[in-house]
Amino acid sequence: MEMRPWRWRRAQQIAPAVDENLFDDEFQRKLDTLALVSRRVLGGRLRAERRTRKSGGGVEFADHREYQPGDDFRSLDWNVYQRFERLLVRLYEEEEDLAIYFVLDTSASMGLAPRKLRYAKRVCAALAYVGLANLDRVSIVTTTSRVTSRMQETRGKARIFKVFRFLAAASAGGPTDLADALRTFVASSKRRGMAVLISDLYDPAGFERGINVLRYNKFEPLVVHVVDPDDVRPSQVGDVVVIDCETGLEREVTVTPKVLSRLASAHRQYLDEIQRFCAGHQVPYVVANVTVPFDELVLRVFRRGGFLR
Repeated sequence: MEMRPWRWRRAQQIAPAVDENLFDDEFQRKLDTLALVSRRVLGGRLRAERRTRKSGGGVEFADHREYQPGDDFRSLDWNVYQRFERLLVRLYEEEEDLAIYFVLDTSASMGLAPRKLRYAKRVCAALAYVGLANLDRVSIVTTTSRVTSRMQETRGKARIFKVFRFLAAASAGGPTDLADALRTFVASSKRRGMAVLISDLYDPAGFERGINVLRYNKFEPLVVHVVDPDDVRPSQVGDVVVIDCETGLEREVTVTPKVLSRLASAHRQYLDEIQRFCAGHQVPYVVANVTVPFDELVLRVFRRGGFLR
């Protein structure tokens, strides 16, 4: 099923580029609370669950390998030698901070109503702050049918103001093609990690293609699906012209209660389709309804277990 980002003529405008109150003092106070909650959720699991598969000089035993000339004798497992008379070297897992990439959809449909992109930016900033506070390496890219801008990898919660500046400057515009944009993203991201896709998923080519690009390239996707109830509750009735906000395609429609009922039904089916796809491929999925306070949404992400690893 395909859902298109239509707008009703004169009903809505694309979101402005800059919102001075986007990350105000109240927002920043809530970030500190979310960071504290995240640390409680992680607790003692942080060290155990954030290790790479690399073998190196860490402290947790990973495996054995045969001794080779030049190996440090201190790494030999003498217990194994006493039992089996084999010289084996102990290998240890090497700890490494997590790489978190935020992929923010800034196509025209995200700016269809001002609150949609604004909400997505706030959720992105909140999750980025939690990652920075937990000493992860955070990067953000904005996408339409391509990667439009990129904030380079950063670390440490003091860098949240860099995140604020980057997100505040992001504006909506252009068509959606998640697959093409994410192919560019994965090609330019040498280090694999978690990829948090924040999008309304109005992709004419199909939302599945973009998510699969992440899956097939060994990223761990987490989908934050931005949903605005106003997308399926137009204010006009009667004979109207609807416009595809990304292609400019126009269509004359007579809006009746029956048409509105069919639109709402199609939208529910679309949401169910996305949820089934993500569940079937073990991709953490969260509906980000713009009417829900952003901090409650972030806590919901925590409870789903898709972000705190």
